[in-house]
Amino acid sequence: MPASVSLTKTLNVVAALGALVFASIVGIGSLRAQDGPRGPTLVVTLDQAKITHVPEGTKTLVVGSPIVADVLLLKGSNTMVVTGKGYGQTNIIALDNSGNVLDEKMVRVEPTGTLLVVQRGMTRESYSCAPTCMPSFQLGDGGEQFNTASSQITQRNSMAGSASK
Repeated sequence: MPASVSLTKTLNVVAALGALVFASIVGIGSLRAQDGPRGPTLVVTLDQAKITHVPEGTKTLVVGSPIVADVLLLKGSNTMVVTGKGYGQTNIIALDNSGNVLDEKMVRVEPTGTLLVVQRGMTRESYSCAPTCMPSFQLGDGGEQFNTASSQITQRNSMAGSASK
């Protein structure tokens, strides 16, 4: 058998094994995200809030990574509000007055549903397209666009706050 045929067969076997390993890793990751050891994952959209329930007697909520999600326990109820702060996954632990763990939930923060991403070399720009495309600053965008959009939103909110007084 010629050396080129042997090399081609070897490369095909290596490629097939690589694809098999990749598929099994992706498959395992998908199973964990959907139904992990801590139960189903709560999916929240970045910069949006979702209301969910905690067990009766919950007095304290602990967030694994406050960069990913923020929580608020509504007084006098077993309801919490989870707000997506950054992309990723974290956990929330519900404690009673004595510090006993009552529940633990996984939270995954994802981007908005209609997001157009434009890659210009090493710089990324994001646009929210619902119903028309408008600049939107997202985590991972290039510094110039992120800072410009952030500054404009801050100035606009400041002006709106001044006008309402």
